[in-house]
Amino acid sequence: MDEISSIVILISGGLLLRFSLTLTGQAWAKSHAQTVAFMILPVITYVITKTITGNIALSLGMIGALSIVRFRHPVKSALELIMYFDLITIGIATSVRTKWAIQLILCTIAIIVLVKFTQILFKKFGKSFYNVSFNEGISLNSIEIFAKEKIDLIESSNNLVSLFKDSSQQEIIYRLTFDNKKELNQFKKKIEESKSINKIDINFV
Repeated sequence: MDEISSIVILISGGLLLRFSLTLTGQAWAKSHAQTVAFMILPVITYVITKTITGNIALSLGMIGALSIVRFRHPVKSALELIMYFDLITIGIATSVRTKWAIQLILCTIAIIVLVKFTQILFKKFGKSFYNVSFNEGISLNSIEIFAKEKIDLIESSNNLVSLFKDSSQQEIIYRLTFDNKKELNQFKKKIEESKSINKIDINFV
């Protein structure tokens, strides 16, 4: 029971820190990768600490094993790096105490699924639990809309990631991203009747 309460505190604490950052204008913390990272990383650290407690040889071995994560190629996102830490920690914890490895696996899966489910729930109410970002190396379905004038329906969308006003061409370029093709096509049907639109470019993944 103490272990479960500790894990709940760790996940809740990470999530509260994430909300604190977003409330103070730190938009980088609102991305999908950072949201999951803030919840998983405290649990990984907790499992590592529990695994190596009172064992100097194991703690030195853990340092060596975790240093493997420092790959020579650039890591695309914080979440990718944390998943590598997660997998290595699961392997080491299994060799010492299987219970910790199982708990870490279950926590990781629960957090990933819960974050995605929460986003789906928020979208039903026209809101967003996290933002998506091309900087994280995530492949997304995207649509670019070239318009003569401002379109309120597009500018109020939670999927809008960039807006560029080209004064020379007297054109506004909107870029939106979607998790799946269905959402993108539904949005396209809503806006394609607008006479303000000059061109629409779509990229499916």
